[in-house]
Amino acid sequence: MECRENCGACCIALSISSEIPGMPDGKPAGTKCIHLSDDYRCEIYDTRGKPKVCTDFTAEPDFCGTTQEEAMKILFSLSE
Repeated sequence: MECRENCGACCIALSISSEIPGMPDGKPAGTKCIHLSDDYRCEIYDTRGKPKVCTDFTAEPDFCGTTQEEAMKILFSLSE
């Protein structure tokens, strides 16, 4: 599965405990990553600066569903 355009659910719903450029303490679940652009694309995805959790995340129907709303529900349920 390719990342869905205008989604970015993984960059909002997931918590990141490691340092992110510009976010030294990572980010809590539900907080938009500062590197998520207005069109919901990761601005650091193709750089060495992205956290391991982002590198390891693979867009799959089990996590991403069929819409951004569904993806947010699924990903939030995993963080509970």
